[in-house]
Amino acid sequence: MTIEVKNSVKLIDYTKSMKILEKRVHDVFLGSKDEMLWIVEHKPVYTAGTSSIDADLIDKSIDVIRTNRGGKHTYHGPGQKVVYFVLNLNKRKRDIRKLVNKIENCIIDILNEYKIKSYPDKQNIGIWVDNKSNSLKIASIGIRVKKWIAYHGFALNVSNDLSKYNGIVPCGIKNKGVTSLKELGVNNYKDVEEIIINKFLNIFL
Repeated sequence: MTIEVKNSVKLIDYTKSMKILEKRVHDVFLGSKDEMLWIVEHKPVYTAGTSSIDADLIDKSIDVIRTNRGGKHTYHGPGQKVVYFVLNLNKRKRDIRKLVNKIENCIIDILNEYKIKSYPDKQNIGIWVDNKSNSLKIASIGIRVKKWIAYHGFALNVSNDLSKYNGIVPCGIKNKGVTSLKELGVNNYKDVEEIIINKFLNIFL
């Protein structure tokens, strides 16, 4: 099994990335292209997943792109690593829960490299860290499955502007905050792409 790895250096337009992702899903289903791992940073954009509700958009002046991934409202922008994948579950296990568990473990492994203890939450999808009396989300997960091809992915907050989340209820979860590697005191994250790639391939190859 082969997974093509792509790492975009320039900021990528969200809508353009979705077209590339959808085309890859089609090609992987036909067997004409390999599975893919694609790391990007987006130009600033707010997106709403399939279970989003209007009440979670606090600032009504924000333009939001509707997307077919699972999940609710989120923000993508510079300093956040968005990790897209296209995985063929027809050739793996047709088990979405197991796939989500593997993605969660992948993110936890990445954060372990930075000495950050993190965990999944059964009630609130994503990966969390504890901060005194509150839980803070450091990575969001949004997956779609079409003809047993799983795609979209996860987003890891590295050094992004966390104030951008103030205009929404991130992922529809109230009373909990968001954080990043930088916010948690990690100042050297130059190797983050390499760590993401290694941990992802360790789990899925």
